[in-house]
Amino acid sequence: MENSIDSILKRYKPGRREDLIPLLQEIQEEAGFLSVDAIVKIGRHLGLSTTKIYGLATFYDQFRFIPRGKIHLKLCHGTTCFLNGSQSILNKITEETGIGPGQTTRDGSFSFEVVPCMGGCNKGPVILINDEYFTNVQADQIPELIKKLKYLAEDD
Repeated sequence: MENSIDSILKRYKPGRREDLIPLLQEIQEEAGFLSVDAIVKIGRHLGLSTTKIYGLATFYDQFRFIPRGKIHLKLCHGTTCFLNGSQSILNKITEETGIGPGQTTRDGSFSFEVVPCMGGCNKGPVILINDEYFTNVQADQIPELIKKLKYLAEDD
């Protein structure tokens, strides 16, 4: 991962602060998250303090500071999904996996994220599991879904 961060940094001119967000996005895409080491290297490269970089990165919910699990659950918690039961789904996911939003299980099997909207308002609640959308999800479906996903995570 360290070499890939260095190779990404080489594609950006030193000191160009306007490159911060694209740089963060590219490193996260490559590494899966933004490590402390990555933030320090970006700071040196752009001439920015790590505090400023971290402050900007935490402002946007697209950036992660811990690795994702093998199975990444992303739950829409927008107004329509909320009115259709996303809070009970959130509670059930937490109950079944033992993690809350923004966390990854110790074994790296699951990570969980809550987002404000995924644009599926007419089919909510919506969950994105890795790259597959599930629509009209109900809380009572979660235990069986997590059971199947645990099996897939163990298979890897």
